Amino acid sequence: MKKLLVISATIVLTLMLLVQPQAQNRVRSVSVGGTPLVPDNLVNGPVPRLPDGKPDLTGPWMAGGSNADIESEGGLKPGELPLLPWAKELRDKRKEEDEPYVACLPMSVPRVNPYPWKFAMSYTSKGLTQIYILHETGDAGAHRVVYMDGRKHPDDLLPSWWGHSIGRWEGDTLVIDTIGYNEKFWFDSRGTPHTEKLHTIERWTRINYGTLINEFTIDDPGAFSRPVQLKFTAKLVRPDLDLMEFICLENNQVGLAGGYVPGKGTSNK
Repeated sequence: MKKLLVISATIVLTLMLLVQPQAQNRVRSVSVGGTPLVPDNLVNGPVPRLPDGKPDLTGPWMAGGSNADIESEGGLKPGELPLLPWAKELRDKRKEEDEPYVACLPMSVPRVNPYPWKFAMSYTSKGLTQIYILHETGDAGAHRVVYMDGRKHPDDLLPSWWGHSIGRWEGDTLVIDTIGYNEKFWFDSRGTPHTEKLHTIERWTRINYGTLINEFTIDDPGAFSRPVQLKFTAKLVRPDLDLMEFICLENNQVGLAGGYVPGKGTSNK
């Protein structure tokens, strides 16, 4: 019996040693991005509506915000972003690998990444009370809350990654007003900064079945010479797909930190 147990344990250990590298190699071979969107023949279809008559913005969606460069992705030409001199100098000094987002900290607004996100509506007997904005990637932050119950911004806000958001409907457009941000997150991986004076207004409009427009206003006299308006477009993810579980692990040794280069496989460096 003892001999049999020893042989069995040896076989199990051998299989584990063989399977683990294979599993790691399969993980390294998974490409990022490329989430299937709705077919082109459905994009221009009618906007679906919720039981209360408001447009259904739930999603899930891809894009709709900044990631690499808020200036160009928001529809501006190079140099048009009205940064104050100190803010421009800071942006130009920053390095992409130093941004807080890559260390599993929240990315905040108007950041998105190559993964889906969605709105989740919370209803009570009084109607729509909160909207939660959920991102598939765990380092985006657990959730963002938009209060739809008519409350005002508190007078004694402590600066936070997502700030304090209150929302309202203007016709078929969801308007989100947010203050109370900290100054820790970057607007993009380029390093565009802001201050705690930041005030943002998002105007989300679903113009057809497959398209959601985000008209985004930045008002931050601490870092910008004037308010600036940007425009981002989100595309609807295929209806049979939804958000997946994603856990952000600082010092992750499987992805880029482990030598994976999108489109090139695994590097030996």
